[in-house]
Amino acid sequence: MDYIVSKPAITTAIPLRRYKFGEFTLTVLGNIESPDELKYRYIMAVIQGDDPEPGLYITAEQGKGKELAMRMMMRDGDEVIGHSAQWHDLDEFINAALDIVARVLNLLDETPYQLV
Repeated sequence: MDYIVSKPAITTAIPLRRYKFGEFTLTVLGNIESPDELKYRYIMAVIQGDDPEPGLYITAEQGKGKELAMRMMMRDGDEVIGHSAQWHDLDEFINAALDIVARVLNLLDETPYQLV
C-alpha cells in the first residue's frame, strides 16, 4: 500500500535557512524527526503572506541506495518529482527546491533572497 501524505508530520526539526521569495517565506528544515514512514533529510516549507500554515512543501527523503527522492506536497496530495544523490548537500537541495517553487508558484520573475 502506498503511503500518501499531503504534509509531513514533524515531531522536531532544526531550521537551517529562511528565504523571502515574492510574497512567500520559505523555511528549510533539517535534523527532522517524524512519525511518517518517510525519512526526511530536508524539508522546505512554503508559507504565503500571513497564513500560519504552509501550503507547499518540498522534501528530500531517503530512498533506495544513495539517492534521495524529492517530493512536492500540497494540500490536495503529493508527488515524487525526481531522484538524486546530489540532494544530500544542503545547497544542492535548496537550489533544486527553489527552482520547483518558482515554477509551481509562477515566481519566475522574482529573485529569492536569504533572510538572516
